[in-house]
Amino acid sequence: MTPIHDPEIWRQRLAALPLASFDAGETVFAEGTKTGRLLILKTGAVSIAKGGTEIARVDEPGAVFGELSALLDQPHGADVRTLEASEFHVADAALLMQDPAALLYVTTILARRLDFANQAFLELRSQLEAGEPPGLIEQTIDKIEGLLGAIGNGYIQAGVGIAGHHPFA
Repeated sequence: MTPIHDPEIWRQRLAALPLASFDAGETVFAEGTKTGRLLILKTGAVSIAKGGTEIARVDEPGAVFGELSALLDQPHGADVRTLEASEFHVADAALLMQDPAALLYVTTILARRLDFANQAFLELRSQLEAGEPPGLIEQTIDKIEGLLGAIGNGYIQAGVGIAGHHPFA
């Protein structure tokens, strides 16, 4: 897939952002809090949990956290905790949301996630109509939860385009 934005512009924006480091086991975002920040993973790995249940693990550089909170001006919808020492580019959500390149990046992430979730709903409907076993249906529901959750699969890597993820492989 060809990225719809200029990757070099996004790389320059990322390079200009301050960095924040977290040790393994630290909370990056706590569900229900507002930080006014977007974080873009540079290195490391995190766990995303909603209501105490892990919905995703992310270790791909360029994954964005806090975008829904920033766009909707609401508290973070999930806990983000580091699984190992991790480093993030830190952006003030209000300022970043005024940057056309950043807005395009974030909205493309959300559009891709919604597209994958729609595909998963169609897969779920087919499984239900075919009378598939409950275990297979539960796996599809887990995919949908991850896609619509705080980060889920199908995010876009900074300056690269869509992450190498095939949600129904």
